[in-house]
Amino acid sequence: TEIAVWSGDTVKRDEDGFLYFVGRRDEMIKTSGYRVSPTEIEEVVYATGLVDEVIAVGLPDPVLGQSIALVATPPKGAEAPLNDAEILRACQRTLPAFMVPQRIACCPESPMPRNNNGKIDRKRVIALYLNHPAL
Repeated sequence: TEIAVWSGDTVKRDEDGFLYFVGRRDEMIKTSGYRVSPTEIEEVVYATGLVDEVIAVGLPDPVLGQSIALVATPPKGAEAPLNDAEILRACQRTLPAFMVPQRIACCPESPMPRNNNGKIDRKRVIALYLNHPAL
């Protein structure tokens, strides 16, 4: 018998039976009829080296259900702002079209706010994003 624990995590199993973390069920972005893991998008963006921190979020959209937005901080010590165009090109080269972010914004706080566990506080960053007039 196998024991299953409802954790709210989404995982995938490979052909050898190993489980791989995909993301939190409550953080999934629902866009164009697809469920998208923010983690998959974030990994692509981190791999560019163009950000220090990044989160992908779903924002309400009347057509798509949710549109994908990135909120990021520039690399530590960077003198230039975020290179939105290069980040977007990396996403377009690597991700399916429905996973490519429609918006990229620089987080008003750097480093990004953290929760009690030391993880990026997604809800707080989203609140900053939605309430920041320049975004």
